[in-house]
Amino acid sequence: MATHSHPAPGRLGELGTLPAMRLVGTPHTTRTLARVLAVMFLVTVAALVFTPWQQSVPGKGRVVALNPNDRLQAIGAPVEGRITKWNVIEGSRVKAGQVIGEIADQDPNILSRLGIIQGSEEQRWQATQRRVSELDSQILQLEESRENAIQAAKSRLQMAVDRVRSAEQTLEDGKARFIAAEQNLPRQKQLLDKGLTSVRNLELAQAEYDQAKANVEARQAALNAAMNDRKAFESDLQRVTASEAAIVRSARASLETAKAEEQNFRAVYERARAAYARQSTQVITAPRDGAIYRLIVQPGSELLKSGDRIAEFVPEFASSPVVELFLNGNDVPLVHRGDKVRLQFNGWPAIQFVGWPSVAVGTFGGIVFLVDPTDNGQGEFRILVAPDPDDEPWPSPGYLRQGVLANGWVLLKMVPLGFEMWRQFNGFPPVIAADEPGAGKGKGGKDKK
Repeated sequence: MATHSHPAPGRLGELGTLPAMRLVGTPHTTRTLARVLAVMFLVTVAALVFTPWQQSVPGKGRVVALNPNDRLQAIGAPVEGRITKWNVIEGSRVKAGQVIGEIADQDPNILSRLGIIQGSEEQRWQATQRRVSELDSQILQLEESRENAIQAAKSRLQMAVDRVRSAEQTLEDGKARFIAAEQNLPRQKQLLDKGLTSVRNLELAQAEYDQAKANVEARQAALNAAMNDRKAFESDLQRVTASEAAIVRSARASLETAKAEEQNFRAVYERARAAYARQSTQVITAPRDGAIYRLIVQPGSELLKSGDRIAEFVPEFASSPVVELFLNGNDVPLVHRGDKVRLQFNGWPAIQFVGWPSVAVGTFGGIVFLVDPTDNGQGEFRILVAPDPDDEPWPSPGYLRQGVLANGWVLLKMVPLGFEMWRQFNGFPPVIAADEPGAGKGKGGKDKK
């Protein structure tokens, strides 16, 4: 039976020098590389766990004016005609009211004809004004005449009432005399039968009775006549009141018609005057201080209508510049007014570190000023970013002209680098920080309770 002998421990060093052992042994460089890779792995894990990363929402946009009146404006043709001359070129700096061009109508006699029309309409307007004034005076006279006529009718009626009262009193007196004469006649007859009076006294009593009776009938007739006169004067008062009121109403209606015509003629005259004024001002002026951006129409090239766009004008900044950024619809719910933003302006030297804005060079701070409630029709939402007063001032308006492109990042939450890589690999949206606006809110923007 064969036996195997093992080398003594002292001989292991000698075995390592054998060629076969050198071939199967681990090279020194491999062991070094393994140690380096292990250290790099541990460092990478530590970096992913402990290295902070600033989450952000990216957007692209441009510099605009905060006030819409300071943004690009169109200059329209003041009147119909053709551009005859431009006094500026594209890029010229102009002052408010400076003449930048001239325009002329196709008809060389348009001003004289408009002047004739204006004069004619002015005369018609003045004629209606005079008529209104005359009708005002006429109405005053008619109202005075109405008052006089009514007072005269009332006076006549009062006289008739007085006559009726007088006739009634006279009738009562006559009736009293008739009753006395009527009672005296039988008594005289009885005295004559007894021989106590003469025939002459009886005849006088009879005559007195007949006369009293006649007086009563006459006074009754006079009373009836006075009452008829009173009724006639009452009717006359009503007639005069109604007639005079109708005359005044007719005059007032004529006055209202005249006033309506006066307003109509005045409107026509104002339109004619405005047309003359527009046509007589055949120059184009700058609306305010700024620069001519583009001359759209060339002199003599086309016939223009009033209001047609002929040039574009960029006003000087009167308000602070802002940046309008357009964000993806998925990111808009995370952005709120007051959020911090980092901006990189096109052409300005900058080195941007998205995850570490504190070490970025050439970027500027901003604050979200406005978030549009709806998109621009392409699923993108606009936000306006104003300068951050606590950060470095933006470049001067001479550099930040309207239209300068800008990149922006709305800052959200500080998270570990590993978490951010895991989030992006899985396509998850950023998570807003607890101290950011809108944090702790549930659906519909209501605070969780």
